Amino acid sequence: MSYPRVVIIILNWNGLKDTIECLESLKKITYPNYKVIVVDNASSGDDVKILREKFGDYIHIIQNDKNYGFAEGNNIGIRYALAHLAPDYVFLLNNDTVVAPDVLDELVRAAEADPNVGIAGPKIYYYDIKGRKDVIWSAGGKVTWWHPWVYDGIGCNDEDLPQYQALRTVDWISGAAMMVKRRVLDELSLLNGDYFLGNEDVEYCLRAQKHGFKVVYIPAARVWHKVGKSRQKQGPRFSDLPPYLRLIRRNFPLTVYLYQLLLMAPILVVRRLLFALTNIRPGRSRRKPDL
Repeated sequence: MSYPRVVIIILNWNGLKDTIECLESLKKITYPNYKVIVVDNASSGDDVKILREKFGDYIHIIQNDKNYGFAEGNNIGIRYALAHLAPDYVFLLNNDTVVAPDVLDELVRAAEADPNVGIAGPKIYYYDIKGRKDVIWSAGGKVTWWHPWVYDGIGCNDEDLPQYQALRTVDWISGAAMMVKRRVLDELSLLNGDYFLGNEDVEYCLRAQKHGFKVVYIPAARVWHKVGKSRQKQGPRFSDLPPYLRLIRRNFPLTVYLYQLLLMAPILVVRRLLFALTNIRPGRSRRKPDL
């Protein structure tokens, strides 16, 4: 049996503890043909030194001169992989995740079974939500252009119900754990570096589908994600709006863009006002969100 080579790319930025736990989980995987790249986005501490000492030749480390954001940080890792490691697949994986030992076996098996599969993603659970590890964060994603936010995760906050056990085609896969076939990279090139954080995964999946590739959710592949709490509580922010609208403008008809332009601004204003009002306490300034 042949085992296509998978290169796993992990982006680290001041997240040493999480990155170590992620790498420790990767060392337990059963798939025999993979390499790991850690791209450090100019962490302020001794992250690179500690990772080199702890993991040695198990990882290839790229030390950036500044924080290039999610898309371009991963692009730097992808370029290195293509130039030096001859990947058949590239697996983008958040540093604040841990993986099941068979995650690559399941992803590669499903992707190899259908030559039209270009992007594959696992079932992603919350790492810990009120002591539970079986609550879904993402079972792929869908696009609904008339919704206030056109893209949404499937299964978020649900128990692991029967409808999430079947492999299926989806509209997009979260960049937190997204495996891309080499042929997709050759035809589409890299992630859109214009996005600093967010939207790049959705756009890449949309582009892949326009080129005839399938985007699929693989339920047998499992990952646990430490979802950021502060962003989750605030919901969409003003800073999210320009890149979001850029995504719509580039990938949807003009009518959808105009509709979203009219719809999103007042919704964000209302949400921000509600967030501000609910966090005001008598005799003290507004409470900062948890980090």
